[in-house]
Amino acid sequence: MNRACHLQPFESFGESLPLALEAIGAREILAEQQTIIIKPNLVTDDPPPVTLPVGAAMVLVRWLRKQTRARIILAEGTGDQLHSTIKVFDHLGYMDLAERYDLKLIDLNEAPAVELSRDDCPIFPQLYLPEILSDSFVISFAVLKEHSLADVTLSMKNMVGCAPPRFYQQGGMWKKSAFHRQIHEAILDLNRYRKPDLALIDASVGMRDHHLTGRPCDPPPHRLIAGFDPVAVDAAGAMLLGKNWRDIPHIARADGELGNAMAGETAYQMAEEPNSKAKH
Repeated sequence: MNRACHLQPFESFGESLPLALEAIGAREILAEQQTIIIKPNLVTDDPPPVTLPVGAAMVLVRWLRKQTRARIILAEGTGDQLHSTIKVFDHLGYMDLAERYDLKLIDLNEAPAVELSRDDCPIFPQLYLPEILSDSFVISFAVLKEHSLADVTLSMKNMVGCAPPRFYQQGGMWKKSAFHRQIHEAILDLNRYRKPDLALIDASVGMRDHHLTGRPCDPPPHRLIAGFDPVAVDAAGAMLLGKNWRDIPHIARADGELGNAMAGETAYQMAEEPNSKAKH
């Protein structure tokens, strides 16, 4: 069993996501948790593949309910210039999902924050993050996309949604614009403070060229990526986009510090083998 990273062929979220979670032994680890935060990529109110399909989150919630008694929270802090996180939740179906499954919704843009500090973070030696992240098991459920500034936006970049705009909307209309300056180092600093406990990437379709206005991948990767090592998961995601993770600074610099990118490269290579079990 490779807990770090697994690439699952995509048939449907209902069929493939449980298989991906079982492949990394998620049942055992999730059963022990008290509070679980699902942090989807809802950067704007645009439909998938810009954002995570609500159907993907629904399958994850249903699977979690079978494995754990933990409190499950849907949490995001959108970067949308025009709409609040609550509006984005509503427009993309997450409000209905929360009502259907009795889930708490949290707008991370407005949640109570705590000030943290680290000596090894050159961009953010002090960082404000929502307090609830400290005592929760965080699942970063990202979408496979190229990014206009960060090369890719995957599970580690998805954590930027946790940053409160009252501290990080600086010199731009986007709510997290402070992260755009030296973006790779900023992503790395953020994940030094709080990396995902479980990383998931919807690579069923994917986006090329741009994270908001790009074109769908053609052909689509038809994969889901899951793992307890976000660096490995992001390395595999980068390779699905035809990129070398070593050329993406925030992944390359995280390798060996926050995780093991080679574990993701190995998982990708195994999934691409003609007779790989991951294809069945």
